[in-house]
Amino acid sequence: MWDPTTYLRYGDERSRPFHDLVARVPADRPRTVVDLGCGPGQLTATLAERWPAARVLGLDSAPEMIHRARDLPTPVEFAVADLREWRPTGDEDVVVTNAALQWVPGHQELLRRWAAELPAGAWLAMQVPGNFDAPSHRALREVAGRPAWRARLAPLLRADPVDDPADYAELLTAAGCAVDAWETTYVHLLPAEPAADHPVLAWMEGTALRPVRAALDAAGWSAFRAELGVRLTAAYPVRHGQVPFPFRRVFVVARTGAHAQENP
Repeated sequence: MWDPTTYLRYGDERSRPFHDLVARVPADRPRTVVDLGCGPGQLTATLAERWPAARVLGLDSAPEMIHRARDLPTPVEFAVADLREWRPTGDEDVVVTNAALQWVPGHQELLRRWAAELPAGAWLAMQVPGNFDAPSHRALREVAGRPAWRARLAPLLRADPVDDPADYAELLTAAGCAVDAWETTYVHLLPAEPAADHPVLAWMEGTALRPVRAALDAAGWSAFRAELGVRLTAAYPVRHGQVPFPFRRVFVVARTGAHAQENP
């Protein structure tokens, strides 16, 4: 189960990649804008502010996220839906998926299908975390691989669930799109408060640790969390009251049907 409050602990830091992604989508007056994996909806609401004449839909598979999103004062239509089952209806001119596809094995096939089924000239914009080889995630996999937890946790944690920008660019170019792909490493300076959890541990509780928490009982989770916290404290030391937390992210903005438009 997703916890919107935990997820939003670092809302400002988590929102930067979304805004950087959408800033590269030059759509003028889209008919319908869809946010796949919209979470608690605050970022989706900004799409309605940017394109006030568009119908804006926010879809997420977590009912608790959609419940939170529906409390927002926004014209966005929110619904519970699995992005793996979503199909374009023909008037979607902008599709955004932000920090969601890393949870979907084989999402490359979804991208191919969306590129083929969206109308020509539509914009498909995606962002996924690319930090799975960072010290944070290496520590997570190492602790999960210990005998006490290996059987329950090892199958839940994939070492490399996303591709590099060049791989996504090749995939979508082959699907007939014009592609802009890049990566950015943000250095988040997370406040370190005395007697509080290590901030990288608190960050990970909102996302990467969610399947771990769901798989363990209270005692197991407490023990796992304590051991991971020790490793994170060593990997990310406090400096001047802050913990520098480098975080790589992968971005792609593709325009569908580009080859057909160039060669009518």
